[in-house]
Amino acid sequence: MTPTQQKIAALVAKVSNKPVPTDPEESLFDSGILDSFTLTDLVGELEQAFGIKVPDNDLKPRRFDSIERIAAYVEK
Repeated sequence: MTPTQQKIAALVAKVSNKPVPTDPEESLFDSGILDSFTLTDLVGELEQAFGIKVPDNDLKPRRFDSIERIAAYVEK
């Protein structure tokens, strides 16, 4: 994992209280790590950690489905 992906994995583990998959492409929703409630908590953590603002229209589970997708989002 890249340093950004590692940072995201730590945030996912923090909000979900579950172990995070080592494969950055694994679905966080299909594996039960994230759900719609923890997604909002994660977005708040991402905004703070990366100094970004996630608009409401970007709050789609597919966009935050894996560590890899989250990293692509925060790096854009």
